Amino acid sequence: MIKNIVVKGAREHNLKNIDIEIPRDKLVVFTGLSGSGKSSLAFDTIYAEGQRRYVESLSSYARMFLGQMDKPDVDYIEGLSPAISIDQKTTSKNPRSTVGTVTEIYDYLRLLWARIGIPHCPVCGREISQQTVDQIVDKLLELPERTKIQVLAPIARGKKGEFVKEINDIRKQGFVRCRIDGEIVDLQDEIKLSKTKKHNIEVVVDRLVIKDGIQSRITDSVETATKIGNGLLIIDIIGEKEELFSLNYACPEHGVSIEEMSPRMFSFNNPFGACKKCDGLGTFKEIDPDLIIPDKKMSINQGAIKASGWNVAEGSSIARMYMDALAKEYNFSLDMPVEMINDEGLNAILYGTDGKKLKMKRVTSYGSGTYLSEFEGIINNLKRRYAETTSDYARTAIEEVMQECICGECKGSRLKPEAMAVTVGGKNIYEFCSMSVSEELDFVNNLELTEKEQMIGNLVIKEIKERLTFLNSVGLDYLSLARESGTLSGGEAQRIRLATQIGSSLMGVLYILDEPSIGLHQRDNEKLLETLRHLRDLGNTLIVVEHDEDTMRAADFLVDIGPGAGIHGGELIAAGTPEEVMACEKSITGQYLSGKRSIPVPTKRREGNGKKLTVFGAKENNLKNIDVEIPLGKFVAVTGVSGSGKSSFVNEIVYKHLCNVLNHAKKHTGKFSSFKGIDALDKVIDIDQSPIGRTPRSNPATYTGVFNDIRDLYASTNDAKAKGYGPNRFSFNVKGGRCEACQGDGIVKIEMHFLADVYVPCEVCGGKRYNRETLDVKFKGKSIYDVLEMTVDEALEFFSTHTKIARKLQTLSDVGLGYVKLGQPATTLSGGEAQRVKLATELAKRSTGKTIYILDEPTTGLHTADVSKLLDVLNKLVDTGNTVLVIEHNLDVIKCADHIIDLGPEGGKGGGKIVAEGTPEQVSKVKKSYTGQYLKKIL
Repeated sequence: MIKNIVVKGAREHNLKNIDIEIPRDKLVVFTGLSGSGKSSLAFDTIYAEGQRRYVESLSSYARMFLGQMDKPDVDYIEGLSPAISIDQKTTSKNPRSTVGTVTEIYDYLRLLWARIGIPHCPVCGREISQQTVDQIVDKLLELPERTKIQVLAPIARGKKGEFVKEINDIRKQGFVRCRIDGEIVDLQDEIKLSKTKKHNIEVVVDRLVIKDGIQSRITDSVETATKIGNGLLIIDIIGEKEELFSLNYACPEHGVSIEEMSPRMFSFNNPFGACKKCDGLGTFKEIDPDLIIPDKKMSINQGAIKASGWNVAEGSSIARMYMDALAKEYNFSLDMPVEMINDEGLNAILYGTDGKKLKMKRVTSYGSGTYLSEFEGIINNLKRRYAETTSDYARTAIEEVMQECICGECKGSRLKPEAMAVTVGGKNIYEFCSMSVSEELDFVNNLELTEKEQMIGNLVIKEIKERLTFLNSVGLDYLSLARESGTLSGGEAQRIRLATQIGSSLMGVLYILDEPSIGLHQRDNEKLLETLRHLRDLGNTLIVVEHDEDTMRAADFLVDIGPGAGIHGGELIAAGTPEEVMACEKSITGQYLSGKRSIPVPTKRREGNGKKLTVFGAKENNLKNIDVEIPLGKFVAVTGVSGSGKSSFVNEIVYKHLCNVLNHAKKHTGKFSSFKGIDALDKVIDIDQSPIGRTPRSNPATYTGVFNDIRDLYASTNDAKAKGYGPNRFSFNVKGGRCEACQGDGIVKIEMHFLADVYVPCEVCGGKRYNRETLDVKFKGKSIYDVLEMTVDEALEFFSTHTKIARKLQTLSDVGLGYVKLGQPATTLSGGEAQRVKLATELAKRSTGKTIYILDEPTTGLHTADVSKLLDVLNKLVDTGNTVLVIEHNLDVIKCADHIIDLGPEGGKGGGKIVAEGTPEQVSKVKKSYTGQYLKKIL
């Protein structure tokens, strides 16, 4: 039995030929500075090879669908198991994906509601029982005399197939016609159906006219139809409507029939269950008048209207003629504030003239083809344009004034009324999914069922309980199953996948995790560690890339990569138990763990500038109508357990509202009553962890703008002047200076079909991106390509005499990115690195001292040594009079804040209140505050 995973000669990215033995079936933590090579060893070497070997064992046909992993740059690895990576790439952004569907709990819930659910009438709410043939016949005899009806028996509803056997069977029984996908077909004709499409097939059992003496014929037809249709029949009242009857379930008073309950009836991704109005999305986009006229104190001539094509101030001829005519008709002036225009006039502007046929010249805008022959109104006009246009640009422009509205038909439940009328334990499936995981667990544990229901639902309930327990165990007890998966943070998405893996109970697997503690409060860390130990004890090997101190101390084996980042990293510094790493003098991680190094607590807290920003009545998501004061000119941390309402408050309310007021954006803000103190600020900057570019053409040099200055410098050299080259010549994005063979990419992609695509350096430029003439232009002996290959620190020394360039490079170095190459593709930067590039870009700008910077967990992916550098940068921003507002769980950052706003006390419904506020010292004295309890230990 192989005891260890042995890696020899790992050279992927910046790794310097590492040899390491990692014990199997243990909890192993990889740590080291950001950019030191931890992920290169864990994901790009060990996981890539484990996955590649597994995929290579499959047939070439299967490999076409799985995509190939590249072979990592390593001599050999032995002792590998099949590898599963659980990283932070957020789950699907598809609006149809929810926590329930991702974890597959919703599939079990659909089965449970379909098998033991009690149906009710969607109209009156009374419990529904089965209908009899007599009841159906009586209902038909109540129709007016001479009503023409068809009795249809459904034999396929929304099913794929050719149905050759079924159609032959009904021919043999003597039937003449059937209705296929809404069309009546003669059974004597040859019928060919596509087996890949879904079909509805109904046998025409009888056609008759309601009159005296028809009762026995109707009874015969209904009996025949229900026999063929397995208890279902459709009555088509010709020219009017169709009604579905069932021998199974119907409300005797309202006659509402519910077809036989099946799992698909509870699926919002299936036409049989989805709400007809919103197609199972629960929301739809609606044009918001408040986004069209955000500031009603302005006049129309001043540009109060912000809808594309309607801004009179920007000189649109259509808008000018339209508004002039409306002003004349409704007696208002285009120079008066919008709030003073009468309701009738304002409605006419937004919705049209309400039936008044005011004639005006036919107006045509030749560019877009819009025309107004009547007064259509801005909102109605935009709706029409949105429905008709095929231009992505036009749709995006109109979407700026739209907001998501909850569907009025299904009230956001996404399901048809029939599905919502089925209950288990007194709750419908949507009510159950809207509860938090901890409440759902209580509900399932206390469910009272009859003996028959228990026999049917036992296995399903056991599965639901187990999966909910796993979610609870990874600290996600505050989530609801109805929550859209696109709204989850990277850490939440990762922990959901972790919970799913525990549920699979596999053993002998190699799990590789990327910072699972992200977004987790210290209080919940122990829960997560319990989960990781449980996975290990099943007989699996866990490699966790992590900076969290608790996780490092809990490791069976700790690996420290370093000593620095980028080219200064990639070496094995220490490996062994946490105690052995602490004893290693060379290990920076060991020094922080042992306490030899630490981030000091500030000796005094800032007083701020005496001004404050106050939010009144914040009630977005779980916020409980709170009033919050944010002191300005200070370093402010918003803390609290996961799900306590931090992001709802900071990102949805504070950031979006300030953006609308200070940056003239059009963001739909979270719910609040009012704001006070905005006049003390002049701009808001959000520094998040989204990538700085979606293509390899974007890099730190282009994003920070330093590349423009470098190109100007090269264009001013004597060589460039002699050849007549301008700054554009030195861009790899435009024709002229770039290599046209690879269009400035430096690499060429070769498709290998069922093998992984191979990227090879361009033969013409040798991967240098530029043509020969451009590379001949040198500055201090270096070409423009040589500069892009320099690290930030090397470039800083090279351009030390050029203050404009050096100032921008210095800020990149200050935020700890001295190891990153200027030309490193944006796609290869981690979230934390991208965030720090943005931070450096803002630092390089001249500060006004009236800016508020908002950061959401800026320590993600940062080693304690990097957190120290980050704090220096944030403190610089505050020292020049600005305000920094961070959402954070990292205690090193929280203890350095001037002011803390602690939300909670719990997550989900148990959160949304202010638990404590004040300096770290004041918060540490509040017994109710979980953050305070942990602060007390380190202060």
